[in-house]
Amino acid sequence: MPPALLLFRSTAYEAAMPLTLHSLSDLTALPCDEVIDVRSPAEFAEDHIPGAINLPVLDNDERARVGTIYTQESPFRARRIGAALLARNAAHHLETSLADKPRGYRPLVYCWRGGQRSGAFALILRQVGWQAETIEGGYRSYRRLVQSALYAAPWPAPVVVLDGNTGTAKTALLSLIAAQGVQVIDLEGLANHRGSLFGAMPGGQPAQKAFETRLAIAAGALDPARPVLVEGESSKIGEVNLPPGLWQAMKSAPRLVIAAPLQARAAYLARAYRDLTADPARLHDTVRALSRLHPRERIEDWLSLADSQQFEALAAGLMQHHYDPRYEKQRARFDALPSRTVAMDSLDPDALAAAAPDLARAVSALSAGR
Repeated sequence: MPPALLLFRSTAYEAAMPLTLHSLSDLTALPCDEVIDVRSPAEFAEDHIPGAINLPVLDNDERARVGTIYTQESPFRARRIGAALLARNAAHHLETSLADKPRGYRPLVYCWRGGQRSGAFALILRQVGWQAETIEGGYRSYRRLVQSALYAAPWPAPVVVLDGNTGTAKTALLSLIAAQGVQVIDLEGLANHRGSLFGAMPGGQPAQKAFETRLAIAAGALDPARPVLVEGESSKIGEVNLPPGLWQAMKSAPRLVIAAPLQARAAYLARAYRDLTADPARLHDTVRALSRLHPRERIEDWLSLADSQQFEALAAGLMQHHYDPRYEKQRARFDALPSRTVAMDSLDPDALAAAAPDLARAVSALSAGR
């Protein structure tokens, strides 16, 4: 037999049985050293299995080209061109990302539907001698589990909402209360957005599917016998939407309300939004986006405060004339719900840390109906 064919004498040439994911909890015990997503970078960026690395066997342009040939010219020609591209890309990954993997390496490979891309790449890896496996149904089977967890099943734990006017340090308090042993989900953290027109964060927001993956994983880790604290939000955080089950649970949940003076809130916002105040052009654009809601004189006054770096005064004006009136109107919808208000004179780091133990106890009491 020619030496070039000896590679294919191994019994590993036979495809292994794909691994079936029955629940999201299966992800914590996958029988592999590494999860490899071989889809294109664009597919991977939209969403992927947590912890997976992206080793695309077709890049974005190659995938589009092969797909066009398949639908408009010839499936056979598309498969032949796709196979050549896959082989070249697989060789590149073997010479770079996978070059230092040991003899006993166990990768788990998936693509969109568990078909040709993952199957072909796993076959190549098995010929090397690695114990490569694939996922039955690929990413689509994983995505169905996420959708089932968020859209078909009830929210898994009783909710308490951390509420309060803009600038009451709710996001900072979430982490401090979590340190007291309370279950917390930071929705704005998962969405990478602070939940307002001024709330964009470096790196931008995840796609809706990626946000849902983050949320489903966080929900799956909850103890259903204990309350979970979430920050008061609308049904949309930036450009991502909360699933209806969570939103309904939040709308009927007891509320822990933080109250603080306007000046304390303004000082907190000036500290918390330094990334925005350090970017004058972005700050100007964001203030101008409010032009249709406020008189021209007010907008010009806010811009003047921004130019003179009077950020606390700017924050106070925005809250007094824009955010607080809208919040009061929204909060009226929840007046009949159980609530507890905690007044804080200061929102500096020491004051927030000192308040955390009492707030943690309040969460438990509200959840228990006390």
